[in-house]
Amino acid sequence: MQVKQKVYELYKGTVERVTGPRTVSAFLEKGVLSVPEFILAGDNLVSKCPTWSWEAGDPSKRKPYLPSDKQFLVTRNVPCLRRAVAVEEEYDAAGAEVVLDDDEDGEGWLATHGLQASESKEEEDIPSMNTLDIGKVEEIKSIPSYFGAGEKPDDEEDIPDMDTYEDTGDHSTATPQPPYFVAEGPDDDNILLTRTYDVSITYDKYYQTPRVWLTGYDEARMPLKPELVFQDISQDHAHKTVTIEDHPHLLVGQHASVHPCKHAAVMKKIIDVIVSQGGAPEVDKYLFIFLKFMASVIPTIEYDYTMDFDLGSTST
Repeated sequence: MQVKQKVYELYKGTVERVTGPRTVSAFLEKGVLSVPEFILAGDNLVSKCPTWSWEAGDPSKRKPYLPSDKQFLVTRNVPCLRRAVAVEEEYDAAGAEVVLDDDEDGEGWLATHGLQASESKEEEDIPSMNTLDIGKVEEIKSIPSYFGAGEKPDDEEDIPDMDTYEDTGDHSTATPQPPYFVAEGPDDDNILLTRTYDVSITYDKYYQTPRVWLTGYDEARMPLKPELVFQDISQDHAHKTVTIEDHPHLLVGQHASVHPCKHAAVMKKIIDVIVSQGGAPEVDKYLFIFLKFMASVIPTIEYDYTMDFDLGSTST
């Protein structure tokens, strides 16, 4: 960790220790969350997206201003099928990268989700469902047809009748046959192995916004080295707004984190857009908006933030 980052974290930690958490709402005015609003938005995310859950974390790192059983949010084993670098190259070639609401300081919301220029050659290596023999549709047979009712198979006449059985006295042990079918699994070459991530959301007391943390695993479920994690982060943010730090609620290992210094400003801009379109943003839906924004930073990590309702109710 660089000296500058260490000094900054020391300063930030000192400020957090001597100041209390936000309790007054400034959601619409500043794009920030109070602690009760963070818990409300987290409860809504868990309710609408069951892949997310609250975690207590390590007791020694518990934050007293948060409920003991709701210290942070997490979703585990999130697939990451492709590297963000490769996807961005396709978007660049297609001219599909768009900066939303850019200002003079270049602090816009980078939308990296658009139409791909063409199908990647890598997709040719992804096995088809047909090659696994599990996608083939066969005629559905009735239960009796599987157990000999109806027409008798041709080889049934080879089965000896007990009336004609003669004991020869040879009781040598034969290899028993299993009374069930043994299915052969697909070849390893046909299994698509992918990276996975544990994605967690904490409340940053200093910036008064959510903060995303990433723990990556390779195709063999071994922890990813930090330099490999950056392959799955938008190159406009890698090594700039994404750093490797200790998790505020966990003891083991370091984690990649999307720095929250610009989160409130970006969220305020998104909220203003919703309001300008006649919507009324609701604070319990904050994390859905936030995770949609985060998708521009980690575009190939496929965490769930879907919902069956609008981000804000339309005013009448």
